[in-house]
Amino acid sequence: MSILAIETASSVSSVAVASEGKLRAEVTVEAGRTHSETLLSHIEGALSFAGVERPMLTGVAVSIGPGSFTGLRIGLATAKAIAYGLGIPLVGVPTLAALALAFPVPGVCTLALMDAQKGNAYAGLYEWKAGALHEVRPVCVAPLAEAVAEAAALGKPVVLTGELVKKRRARLGELPENVALAPAHFLAARASCVAWLGQERLSAGESDDPLTLEPFYIRRSEAEVLWEKRHGAAKEEAPC
Repeated sequence: MSILAIETASSVSSVAVASEGKLRAEVTVEAGRTHSETLLSHIEGALSFAGVERPMLTGVAVSIGPGSFTGLRIGLATAKAIAYGLGIPLVGVPTLAALALAFPVPGVCTLALMDAQKGNAYAGLYEWKAGALHEVRPVCVAPLAEAVAEAAALGKPVVLTGELVKKRRARLGELPENVALAPAHFLAARASCVAWLGQERLSAGESDDPLTLEPFYIRRSEAEVLWEKRHGAAKEEAPC
């Protein structure tokens, strides 16, 4: 089983190829260029490094958010096209879960954070136990400080990870004693983690419909918010 994994939920473009539980290749780049300019070349590079041709792929895993609206659309559209064209299964993987997978430490919670704009964070709280990653609390939108305080209140050690930690470190102030920041090289989402979670779903016989799978945005785009203000049709978002 050779899986192609795609991660484009942030400014980082990451593509990985995994086979039989082994990471064959990963290309992870943050070069200030848009995903539409680089993603296809990164996919070809990862496949070449892994020695895997497209017809050899047996599944595609893609990060579905929350995260950058544009990045998610580009990644998902590309994953859908590859899966549909090759006639192989497609699985969506929550971005924040993939971030948390980098910290498989029993008894420690991982708070994965992505930028939701306007001082808010997409926040997902996870814990590694019994050899698997478990969601402690559903992903939500909350002010950054509030999300950190609620995680700290659980009384367990907490690791903060995600691009928002790097972007908004100054706003965090002094952290509670049981809260620590992940090292800088663990803050970016990686396609290798998307591959592992995708492989779990594929091995369990799960897959998503390429025609109906959508990004997990949580909040509405600015265009939707403005439209709703003008037409009086505001919707509720998912608070913590």
